[in-house]
Amino acid sequence: MTIESVLHLLGLIVVATPAVLLTALGLPFLMGIQLSETVQARLTKACVATGLLAAVAILGLMLLTGSRDVPIELGNWVSIEHDHEHFHFHLKFVFDRLSVPFVILSFVLCGTVGAFATVYLHREKGFGRFFLLYALFLLGMVVSSLAGTIETLFFGWELVGLSSALLVAYFHERPGPVRNGHRVWTTYRVADAAFLIAALTLHHLTGAGDFSGLMGSGAWPDGVAAIGSWQALAVGSLLLLAAAGKSGMVPFSGWLPRAMEGPTPSSAVFYGALSIHLGTYLLLRVSPLLDVSLPLRLAVIALGLVSAIFGTLASRVQSDVKNALAFASLAQVGIITIEIGLGLRYIALIHMIGHACLRTLQLLRAPSVLRDHQMLEDAL
Repeated sequence: MTIESVLHLLGLIVVATPAVLLTALGLPFLMGIQLSETVQARLTKACVATGLLAAVAILGLMLLTGSRDVPIELGNWVSIEHDHEHFHFHLKFVFDRLSVPFVILSFVLCGTVGAFATVYLHREKGFGRFFLLYALFLLGMVVSSLAGTIETLFFGWELVGLSSALLVAYFHERPGPVRNGHRVWTTYRVADAAFLIAALTLHHLTGAGDFSGLMGSGAWPDGVAAIGSWQALAVGSLLLLAAAGKSGMVPFSGWLPRAMEGPTPSSAVFYGALSIHLGTYLLLRVSPLLDVSLPLRLAVIALGLVSAIFGTLASRVQSDVKNALAFASLAQVGIITIEIGLGLRYIALIHMIGHACLRTLQLLRAPSVLRDHQMLEDAL
């Protein structure tokens, strides 16, 4: 068995484990079968652990063999020909220096939040619904992280957005969470429209949605954009708008405090750790565009600067811990965006990983802060 075949098998395991979890939790839900909390927790832990081990094994093999780009092709799932133009949905995953750390981060933080939620939501009426949406989110994050084509990334991007909006409206008995979930979904629609137009523009310019067609030769971050300056500005501006909507940057920051209506575990993994960084991950993935378009680079830096300033000021006037942490996350996302605009790609990636871990810890600790303060007062 060759190294290439082992890497291919491990890659399929990484992608398949969240899909298996979603199926295992979703089918009984559709059939009206009530799984116990213990079974759901064990299924979640087993699938997350399997995916994480496979991703770490891929990282180890890539370091041993010196490989920096491992593509996994699953063929065309949709193929349309019209007026001598050809469109196809090509399912492709790429393991490289950007996707592997991010997918490992996704498994680690989702696993941590899943273990926390099994205790935090114990005997909650919507326990099964939470873990079903959690599995949908995990699948979306893994697909988005490993996407090798813009269509594959859009598919994962949509799964993340759908699960986010539904978990904001988790407590649907009250009108407030439902209204806020609708606000989040509406904002995501604007960002997704920009993303979709960018995907169609890319197909028109390069004839395919493969990122290698956009960034030319070379693995990340050494790729060189294969399109011209003005074309890069057009595609990049649309993707920047999509990233701003997904990461809650200015002018889309209004949904961030509303998103805190969801359970604390979903707030931690979405708006403190992973979902809020998905926009900056997109900018890192298409960062070679910035090298050929100075106006696009200046726009990225300006957006990051405005978002960082707004997030810093807004976080200091919040009366709620979760809202303060949400705007503090926005400030850090703005700084990460500035780093991307300045070409500091590895620093931005390390910043994303460190910030996601810190915010997860802080948001998971948020429900205990008041109790700990009262215990300290009693002890004194």
